[in-house]
Amino acid sequence: MSGRRERDGNDRGLGASAASERLRVFVAMSGGVDSSVAAALLLEAGHDVTGVTLKLWGGESDTGCCSVSDVDDARRVADHLGIDHHTFNFGDDFTAHVVEPYVEQHAAGRTPNPCVECNRHVKFDRLFARAEVLGFDAVATGHHARIVTDTGGRRRIARGVDRAKDQSYVVHMLGQAQLARLLLPVGDLTKDEVRARARALGLRTAGKPDSQDVCFITSAQGRAAFLGARIPLRPGRVVDQSGAEVGRVPAVELVTIGQRKGLGLAGGGAPRFAIDVDVPAATVTVGSAGDLLAAEVRVGALAWADGPMAGDLLVQTSAHGVPHAATVAVDPADRTVVVVRWSDPARRVAPGQSVVFYDGDEVVGGGSAQA
Repeated sequence: MSGRRERDGNDRGLGASAASERLRVFVAMSGGVDSSVAAALLLEAGHDVTGVTLKLWGGESDTGCCSVSDVDDARRVADHLGIDHHTFNFGDDFTAHVVEPYVEQHAAGRTPNPCVECNRHVKFDRLFARAEVLGFDAVATGHHARIVTDTGGRRRIARGVDRAKDQSYVVHMLGQAQLARLLLPVGDLTKDEVRARARALGLRTAGKPDSQDVCFITSAQGRAAFLGARIPLRPGRVVDQSGAEVGRVPAVELVTIGQRKGLGLAGGGAPRFAIDVDVPAATVTVGSAGDLLAAEVRVGALAWADGPMAGDLLVQTSAHGVPHAATVAVDPADRTVVVVRWSDPARRVAPGQSVVFYDGDEVVGGGSAQA
């Protein structure tokens, strides 16, 4: 692994010019407190700020950041701040790159990351392209992450100051071209500080709860009903490692590696977890907590911040998971894949889950866990 690079510190994305030069900035306003404060901070810094809200999902939504009330909140915050606000309909892109793959991944027995794919294909692709066409210098979001720049001008995403709210994992796919035009104004603030800023400014989103769920699945409908309307959900057998049936599940497509509840197992005894999901065979294999541990995981669909890296890194396998020490090496049989070998056996990673590589607090890249 290459050594740690010297840093100029967090520049929020555009180097020293961002602090001294008036920029035209598109702020992605989801209707939440973080993006509201991001817009306010950029306005205070003297930039020419325009708020934009993305209309992504045409169906019902009562969670996440796609509801009608979220769009209304974003518009009202923009009015309060005295900035222009636009709504862009990227629904076709969202369906093609987020919703349809979400369904297909479940049908294949994989565990998708819809928020990661939304960032990859919509927020940091389509929105960036629209901003460029309209002559904007930068795009800003309310993600709790920072951008650091080394003395040579190369950029990386770094963890946000508030570790409990850190979102560097979900923006791990960003490369140099995107990082050069991105601003992350709240990455240096804790969530409490963000809310305090919002209250001081009188923003209607100051006390708004954080979104927690997949935005296109309503709390009333649930994942099973959403997927069941789009793909056949098949009941499955639950077997132990000897092949003996020990339970049943109503839909094998809804089971993920590491799952403990909802497996139809008899009570009592040591906890058992899903350690393998075979959708074609409609079979879930369960084992002990020890059986859930693995020595390594293969990772494909790789994206790097500044070229491939190998060697000793920290590796995180869920949005708010604990990073673990590992050695990352290119698979000599398939150079599009890296093998992550854990320093100590770690919990198995469900195929499809994002696996993100860190050099200290800095994201160097990431990819998708392979079966």
